[in-house]
Amino acid sequence: MKSNAATAEVAQPYAQALLSVAKANNLTEEFGTDARTLISLISGSGELQNFLDNPFIQPENKKNLLKQLLGESVNPYLRNFILLLVDRRRISFLEPILQQYISLLRELTQTVLAEVSSAIPLTDEQIQTVREKVISITKAREVEIETKIDTDLIGGVVIKVGSQVIDASLRGQLRRLSLRLTSG
Repeated sequence: MKSNAATAEVAQPYAQALLSVAKANNLTEEFGTDARTLISLISGSGELQNFLDNPFIQPENKKNLLKQLLGESVNPYLRNFILLLVDRRRISFLEPILQQYISLLRELTQTVLAEVSSAIPLTDEQIQTVREKVISITKAREVEIETKIDTDLIGGVVIKVGSQVIDASLRGQLRRLSLRLTSG
């Protein structure tokens, strides 16, 4: 398996090149949408990941599958970029390259990623409240929210933005209360 440092070292220049092409053609958001779709597709299919990672499968076979898979749904610039990764034997880095592209796109658009964990699914109104709170804390222009259900939470939410964690869960409040009671 590839180390994170090696993966980042390979992914960064390719992601920057992809962002340059996207900016030059005013396609940054379209590429971002396509990148998110492709990441979901790759991470959701172990067979596809194994096929792309397998060094014994001929590049032409990989390119044919990718052409069929991508069809006309992905921008031609991005499709050609992906096929170039096959030619350069870097296709196994496609997912980290796309993740790095999204990270660069967030920097460009002053968008932060907020990972929100809750005991039950949040309503649209609650998501909007979280978005407004994160904008006020981070001073970001926009917030991208990823939600997940954490059955260990009794209630409330835990919001992670970068290295900052906002624990507004009932579990966190009980833990803080317990610490106050035992220390005082």
